[in-house]
Amino acid sequence: MTQPAETSPAAADVRRVVIAEDEALIRMDLAEMLGEEGYDVVGQAADGQRAIELARELRPDLVILDVKMPRLDGIAAAEVIAGERIAPVVILTAFAQRELVARARDAGAMAYLVKPFQRGDLVPAIEMAVSRFAEITVLEREVSDLQESLATRKSVDRAKGVLQAQLGLSEPDAFRWIQKTAMDLRLSMKQVADGVVEHGVAGLGGADQG
Repeated sequence: MTQPAETSPAAADVRRVVIAEDEALIRMDLAEMLGEEGYDVVGQAADGQRAIELARELRPDLVILDVKMPRLDGIAAAEVIAGERIAPVVILTAFAQRELVARARDAGAMAYLVKPFQRGDLVPAIEMAVSRFAEITVLEREVSDLQESLATRKSVDRAKGVLQAQLGLSEPDAFRWIQKTAMDLRLSMKQVADGVVEHGVAGLGGADQG
């Protein structure tokens, strides 16, 4: 009897990536760089709309989007891909303005890279995005009721604003602060978020503020 071929652990762990960049040479360089770093580029697009179509069709582990693209820009595409929880998104931009970074985060991007970036910047940004996306996905699964999930997300969004103001945290760090505090105090994320909004950080008593 013929035994089925075994899939090597290394092959099973390869992350599948869709990239969208309207400049062909940059797109080819990025695809080559990703391949050399052990990623599998399963789809390429030159505009944001096509990136969404490929993400829906291929269900990759990661989507990398340039900001400036025709038909639909990268931030608008990120909002759709992140909103449908298809995959984590990394934004590529030639502009380092805080306003643009904030827009990308608000759209659901998990990390960003400012061009021109070094090869050494690519993998950490990708792995950070994948890790953040996994955390959020797990937490959302804990709240199965749709109305409760929406209420939790609204409370967390308000609390993130308070934490950003009081502790000077970035939005992703504020999210992780709420997550860690909820685990430490054995409370739900909504309970922690509501406490932050109503009483501030000091109102949570023993919470680790680091």
